[in-house]
Amino acid sequence: MTGLCCNYRIYVPDLPGFGHSQAIDGDHGIDDFVAFVDDFAACVGMESFYLTGHSIGGSIALRYTVKYPHKVKKLVIINGVGMGRDTPVWLRFLATSALCRSLGVPVAALIKAVKRALDGMFAPLRFMNPLPLAAVLLGAGMAVLRQESVVLVPQLAALMIPTLLVWGGRDNIVPVSNAYTAARLIPDCKVHVFEDGGHFVYRRKTKEFVQLIRDFLS
Repeated sequence: MTGLCCNYRIYVPDLPGFGHSQAIDGDHGIDDFVAFVDDFAACVGMESFYLTGHSIGGSIALRYTVKYPHKVKKLVIINGVGMGRDTPVWLRFLATSALCRSLGVPVAALIKAVKRALDGMFAPLRFMNPLPLAAVLLGAGMAVLRQESVVLVPQLAALMIPTLLVWGGRDNIVPVSNAYTAARLIPDCKVHVFEDGGHFVYRRKTKEFVQLIRDFLS
């Protein structure tokens, strides 16, 4: 994001239970994370700002914008969960509550343990913090389209600020069809698809991605 830092002050907080923040117990819905974002914005003194979210973060950003439209200048959603109802069958199967609780949590713990070992062996290298428990549980609910916080499609028409949807054409987790579904409902919406990109499209297309965001925000 170097190209953006020259013109904007960028905050990238770790949500509770994500990244390097402490693990959290129990199920937490999108509204809990929306409250965190609002508290964070207040703590750093932001009254209005541009908001970006990827994957589950895109769902949180959308819900935040619908709830606090006067605080968000423009919205960017990247491969966002909840923009449509098109979810791969394999993901719905793996995301059933029983499977996630019996398999997802131990697997997440195992991968975190491996990560810690790798971090110790290769200190100069940085490894992502994979599969946080919060993501396993929240993402599972979204994948099987349960809870009122899951399917955000009905809220899209209420999104009255300029919105950019960025997607990877080869996203096997949140198909690009969801972007087109959302774009038909959001009044002021642009869609940009990196045809050969996946779910983490901004990693492979960093330069193009940064320029795209700069052009949209300017």
